[in-house]
Order: sequence, then structure tokens, then C-alpha cells
Amino acid sequence: MKLGAFSISLSVKDLMLSKEFYEKLGFSVFAGDPSMNYLIMKNGNALIGLFQGMFPENILTFNPGWDQDANTLTSYDDVRKIQNHLKSKEIQLIQEIDEKSEGPGSITLTDPDGNQILIDQHV
Repeated sequence: MKLGAFSISLSVKDLMLSKEFYEKLGFSVFAGDPSMNYLIMKNGNALIGLFQGMFPENILTFNPGWDQDANTLTSYDDVRKIQNHLKSKEIQLIQEIDEKSEGPGSITLTDPDGNQILIDQHV
């Protein structure tokens, strides 16, 4: 199963303060919009999303169809295929996608320790 690009999405209290902190660790702004309360920071292949006021806890994020530079891959597992695989393994999903839909969509699940996982396809 190909999950795509990986990042961690951090729920931050102060977007600009967090941006400055991660810049000191060698990250730079890769994408996002401060007026929309989010930035994506990158250091090599490491990606961190900073999100102010969008969700209560940190989230592990996978983006099927993208590489670490947000380039569209020619071959990837569609989020609906991933959903079917997870369901066949009896993994409970918090949010599902309509299996008859096409294109962008997302599913959400939690690991045994309650960590939220977002599989978010943009293509």
C-alpha cells in the first residue's frame, strides 16, 4: 500500500512563533498561507504542517498521489483503495470517503494509542 508523502500536522497556539522556532531548526516555508492560519515547513524530506485553531491535536498525515515536494505521482494508491484495504484488515475508520467518488478525498483513523491519522488525497 502506497500512502504517499508523509508529514506531521501540528496544532499550534501561535503560528508565527512556531514558524520562527522551526526556522531555527532549519525548516523553511514550503507552502501555506498565514492569513488562513497554516504553513507547511520543509527541511530536506521532512515536512511539518503548522495549523493554528484548525484541530485540537497533532495528526500524522499521508498524501496519496504526492511526493515530498507535492509533485503528482504517476503511480499511487487512490485513497478509496487504501480505505478498502484498511477495512479488509478490520481497521475502524473515523471518517470514510464515498467509494463511488473520484479525485480528492480523505479518510481518518486512529492508532491503538489514540493518535489521529489523516490520509488526505489532493489529486
